[in-house]
Order: sequence, then C-alpha cells, then structure tokens
Amino acid sequence: MSSSPSEKDDIHNTAHLEAQGGNDSSQPGMPVYHPHLANPAPLGLLSFATSLFLISLAGMGTRGVEAPNIIITSMIFFGGICQYIAGIMAFITGNTLEATLFSSYAGFNVAYALIFVPGTGVLAAYTDAATGQPLPELDQALALLIWAWFILTVIFTIAATRTSWSLLLALLFFDLELLLLAVGYTVGNDRILIASRGVGFMVAFCAYWSGTAGLWGSGATMINLPTGDLSNKRDA
Repeated sequence: MSSSPSEKDDIHNTAHLEAQGGNDSSQPGMPVYHPHLANPAPLGLLSFATSLFLISLAGMGTRGVEAPNIIITSMIFFGGICQYIAGIMAFITGNTLEATLFSSYAGFNVAYALIFVPGTGVLAAYTDAATGQPLPELDQALALLIWAWFILTVIFTIAATRTSWSLLLALLFFDLELLLLAVGYTVGNDRILIASRGVGFMVAFCAYWSGTAGLWGSGATMINLPTGDLSNKRDA
C-alpha cells in the first residue's frame, strides 16, 4: 500500500532531522546550529597575538612594569593551552600549516613562561648564588633559545607564502623580531632588544587583524576585513 502525502512528508522530515543531528530547523524562534567543526584559526591567531602583545609591553617597560611575571598565567593558559587546542583542531580539519604553527607556538609560550616560574629552576641555574644577580650566561642562553625559534619561524614563513598577506606579514615581522632579540642577547645591546619589542607590536597587529578577520567574516558580522588571499597565486 502506498504512503499518503502527509506520511511521506513525515518520513522526509525525520530523515532531514537525523541528517542534521536531530535539530529542528523549522522553528525560527532561536538560531539552530547543526554539528560541525568550527574554524580554529581565530583562536590560534588571537592567542598568538595577545601573547606577543603582552611580551612586547613588558619588554618595553610600559607603565614601569618590566618584570614579566604578570604575563605568566596568560602565556600558559591562553597563549599555551588555548593555542594548543587550536592546533589540535587544525590537525582534525586537515590544515597542516595551522596545526604545526599553533601547536609549536603554544609550546613556545609555555616554555617561555616557565622560565620565570621559580619552581622550574631555570633562572636559578643562571643566577649568582652569592649576589642573587643574573649571570652573563643568561643572555647567551636566551640567545640560543631565540636563534632556534628564529630558524623554525623562517620555515613557517616560507610555508605561509600561499595563505594570506596578513598571516605572511605577521610571520615576516616575527622573523625580524626574533632576529633582533637573538642579536640583542648575543651582543648584550639593550637598544636592539627594545627595537625588537617595537617590532613585536607589528607582529601582534597583523595577527590580531588576521584572527579578527576570521572571527568576524563569513557572515558572522557585517564587517569583512581584507586579508590579501594568496592561495590562488599558484604556478601555471
């Protein structure tokens, strides 16, 4: 026996609801969001930008605050854990660059923050036990750390040449910041270190721009920030 039109509609609606995770999109009173993976890039970029912004503020001695201890919690939880989550989500969505980039800088932020946690003993290893003053070896140790991350960031920069101008500029400025930091620590020049922090604000601005574009765009708001898409510039 054939089904009536109303029964066919019920079957169609049931199949539609099952396909959409059981959510009823026929009720317009509240927005309905069907299960899907969110874009992890805004979280990764905004946490990266905020970490660089705070490091630059502390490095510039803004408002007389020079000790970086105040940024430790933000570096660990937002710049570290949240950015690591963004990296894991990028692995799931299949974006190799974002997955590697966010996971790596999450590790960098946590590692940098732990330097200033007394329990790790990192600073104690480079402090004169008699005077309590940092040893000259500390600057050279920091230089070695920054040189390694400079090399890694150059690799990321090359990988980002077909993404967007906003991300590419963020990484190019970050290359420059790390280069100045490494040189500044190596030769012990405070002016070069201050200059590197100034470049850090440019890194943060570009990363904020790129992350905000992803958060506000795709119809989420009326604001669509241009990012300078490079993905269509492929070899013939």
